[in-house]
Amino acid sequence: RRASYEEVSKYLNDNDIFSVADCSCRTAREAMGEGCGHLKEDMCIQMGHAAEYYIRTKRGKQITREEAFEIIKRAEENGLMHQIPNLDGSGKTHAICNCCGCSCLALRTASMFINADMVRSNYVSKVDKEKCVACGECVQNCPVNALQLGQKLCSKTPVTTEIKRIDTPRDTEWGPDKWNPDYRTNRKDVVDTGTSPCKTNCPAHIAVQGYVKLASQGRYREALELIKQENPFPAVCGRICPRKCETDCTRGDIDDPVAIDEIKKFIAEQDLNTDHRYVPKRKHEYGKKIAVVGAGPSGLSCAYYLAIDGYKVTVFEKENVLGGMLTLGIPSFRLEKNVINAEIDILKELGVEFKTGVEVGRDISLNELRDQGFKAFYIAIGACMGRNLGIEGENVENVITGIDFMRDVNLGKELKLEGNVIVIGGGNVAIDVARTATRIGNTQIKMYCLESREQMPALPEEIEEALSENIEINNSWGPKRVIVENGRATGVEFKKCISVFDKSGRFNPSYDENNTIIVKADTVLLSIGQGMNWGGLLSDSKIELNRNNTIKADPFTLQTGEPDVFAGGDALTGPKFAIDAIALGKEGAISIHRYVQPGQSLIIGRDRKEYHALDKENIELQGYDSTPRQSVGHVDGSKSRKTFKDLRETFTEDQIKRETERCLSCGATVVDEFLCVGCGQCTTKCKFDAISLVRKYDGKGVAYEELKPVVIKQILKRKVKITTKKVKKLFK
Repeated sequence: RRASYEEVSKYLNDNDIFSVADCSCRTAREAMGEGCGHLKEDMCIQMGHAAEYYIRTKRGKQITREEAFEIIKRAEENGLMHQIPNLDGSGKTHAICNCCGCSCLALRTASMFINADMVRSNYVSKVDKEKCVACGECVQNCPVNALQLGQKLCSKTPVTTEIKRIDTPRDTEWGPDKWNPDYRTNRKDVVDTGTSPCKTNCPAHIAVQGYVKLASQGRYREALELIKQENPFPAVCGRICPRKCETDCTRGDIDDPVAIDEIKKFIAEQDLNTDHRYVPKRKHEYGKKIAVVGAGPSGLSCAYYLAIDGYKVTVFEKENVLGGMLTLGIPSFRLEKNVINAEIDILKELGVEFKTGVEVGRDISLNELRDQGFKAFYIAIGACMGRNLGIEGENVENVITGIDFMRDVNLGKELKLEGNVIVIGGGNVAIDVARTATRIGNTQIKMYCLESREQMPALPEEIEEALSENIEINNSWGPKRVIVENGRATGVEFKKCISVFDKSGRFNPSYDENNTIIVKADTVLLSIGQGMNWGGLLSDSKIELNRNNTIKADPFTLQTGEPDVFAGGDALTGPKFAIDAIALGKEGAISIHRYVQPGQSLIIGRDRKEYHALDKENIELQGYDSTPRQSVGHVDGSKSRKTFKDLRETFTEDQIKRETERCLSCGATVVDEFLCVGCGQCTTKCKFDAISLVRKYDGKGVAYEELKPVVIKQILKRKVKITTKKVKKLFK
């Protein structure tokens, strides 16, 4: 049972006059350039005589009791916990502080000295592992890093299921060797023995286990909200994601991995098909103008999260359509344009402005945008330029890069392929190019790539779909020259590729120059990589490029050589998957939010998202059911090759129930009871009723004038405990 003095509401109900002021701790850190990005405005509440003083001296403004409760709610929504000074005596206080662990003086002191006793309540967090799904919400919002993600599967050797400390300040001499001075930058998300592989392997670290559980309970809107905390475009990713979560799914070590991506697609479909779609609430109204350059997945992701934070975001796109390579690089039979547009509609609902047909660096410069009041920039132009082979004969009219070919098709240009078409390349884009070519002409499509079938970078399901559409894949052949007659390519000479990588694993193909073939061609489509076209974007700036033409930026903060310019997506990493770009978009939004707010650090108190998976060799996998993986209906290649419509189906609700039950629910949160201050912030974030507060201590506030004898008594008790512990060690 809780005592009345342990309820925040008691203090609000016991007083009649209230005021609110900016958080003094976060204001101080801001003045030092060490802000953490958390709210400071109107966050600390004063009551009674303290409120009268703040109102009289204009240090704060008067508010009503109802407004005070609203501030408490807003603080919890923004990941802040409540602290109450207890020097007025038991059941009395003059203030309620809404604190974070990265700026609050009391919490920072506790974290630095690893001594939560100076700030704790009488409670500690307790996790119900049966209910916990390791979504990470509690871990991310814990102000003192007392919660970390672990696992709950049966293991062969012991793993971390609770964090116990042998030494604490209560019975140990506590010098600098015991402290944690880097507590604001070295938070741990995961215990040493690891957590769920799905969340770990996802580039955006989406709470896979969490949304699978919500879907199993029919809570599809909540599942969507959980996904969109890390990925604003689940309907898109449900169709094109490389499924890295499934690649490492523990269930796959028993039979087949959980169909995570199909579950995500189903969840997103429920939202697409409803009259009232989920539009997240804007947290603030900062009003500062931010420019995003590029309307691809990374730029759109950054714009989404900045809009939620309350910024006025304008996205500049040089093409006349939005979506970047989602729209121009991926064929409609894999990702229909109405799906992309439906996802973008949510950004428009959030107030994001789009300017198409505007190329920054040509039509307007970064400096001109600065003059218009834009405070920061996110560069996400993507890798939208095809690459040539650098071989004889390729610079003729009917040798086209796959990127240019896909752009023309997706923009609706009239194209007609006839005769023999050769596609050079073995990745997913090459597969898309080949499958698209089959749909726009009476052609025979042949693919040639350096890699063996097993080495092909294209996903296995992509290869299977190409084969089902009668596309011929020829492995282990590299182009030697393009044969040209009368200014047009008539064929390609290939040489046998013996190996693609050298002994050190670097891309360094070797060939048998004597083993060659000549293949007739009426059109040659090159799909051997992508690059960036910077145009005049970086003119007159301090931004540098890497040797591979990607932009130079800090790998964590994404800040470039121009302090107000951040970069992400393929422009930073080179060609990757959409989910990689989306993840960087959110990180860019976090950095920009901190940059444009005065006195904020780009790194202090920021989650580095360093995850590692449990050791699957150490878990017992016997005894689980053998429920088969659900699958959507197979699409007949003879039908799919005749249309640009996406013929793939979506799970039924019955299939969702069956498939979600296959999840082993690998992960669970682990509590460090000594570090836990019992603030209860974790309980406000959990959607699964999996974490609660349990009473462990029985402390009470002591009035300041009565404090001295109490402190002396505690000092003496601690000295006795330290001495006793030392003596016991001597006789062991």
